Amino acid sequence: MIIYNVTSKVTNAIHERWVQWMKEVHIPEIMATGLFHDYRMCRLLEQDDQEGPTFTVQFFTDSLENYHTFLHEHAPMLRQKGYEQFGNQFIAFRTVMQVV
Repeated sequence: MIIYNVTSKVTNAIHERWVQWMKEVHIPEIMATGLFHDYRMCRLLEQDDQEGPTFTVQFFTDSLENYHTFLHEHAPMLRQKGYEQFGNQFIAFRTVMQVV
């Protein structure tokens, strides 16, 4: 199994609106691609939250091919929507993992 992990640090000013947008808009759009079969959203604990909380969203797929298809055909447009919605009030980095 392949896990596409997105970790985001979100400013205090937008974090409640950002979480709602993630749950109601962004994650459903990613899942609608049909390339992932499940996801999990978490808030990191024991982190410095002075500037805002940190969240992870993990998307689960069965193949690297599905991940690469998502990366090339869907990710740029979906990422752009996030920047249009929230500008520079969050930062995100992405990792890909394989369950062993």
